[in-house]
Amino acid sequence: MKIENGQTETVVSVEQMRRSDAYTIAHLVPSKELMYRAAMGVYEAYADWAGKRIAILCGGGNNGGDGYALAGILKRKGVDPDIFQVSEKLSEDGGYYYGIARELGVSIQVCTAATSLTDYDVVVDCLLGTGFQGTVRGLTRDAISAINRSSAYVISVDINSGMNGDTGEAELAVKSDLTVSIGSYKQGLFKGNAREYINRLVNVDIGIVLV
Repeated sequence: MKIENGQTETVVSVEQMRRSDAYTIAHLVPSKELMYRAAMGVYEAYADWAGKRIAILCGGGNNGGDGYALAGILKRKGVDPDIFQVSEKLSEDGGYYYGIARELGVSIQVCTAATSLTDYDVVVDCLLGTGFQGTVRGLTRDAISAINRSSAYVISVDINSGMNGDTGEAELAVKSDLTVSIGSYKQGLFKGNAREYINRLVNVDIGIVLV
């Protein structure tokens, strides 16, 4: 695993990141702004979007919301991504950026067990966040398998879906070319199976104050 930027001294647990995120939202930065900053950080972490066929796979939580926000950013930059929804459930902020993506004309379709990603140049993994534990099941498992079968350049947002954010363990997880950690590095990115799944790792500071 190659760490491209930032210092690794600030490595936090999932619980500390959750607590810090909540504090920052309550006192400093609205949650929708943090989500936009996260998506912009992912956009800026990869320099080769133009002219590529891009698929963004979105789960039902805020990790999926980052994907919807990224889709809007790409569309405004003249790039046309396709969104694949693994869950039609939306977090409050995710719903806000989903609405923007729809208004901008982003293609949004429901991911199925038969969804193929073989025609895409770049696949963005926004399925599961750092709080995931256990075994991946259902359509999310099918989506992770489809990502790993593709020959696309794979970008995981915050953590590779299926990986435990504290331990780095995974029974099945996305194998990424680039993982863009949001806020601070999570412990699991350096432990367990992480090196088997992550080729290149960067962190994006979005203004979350650690508490």
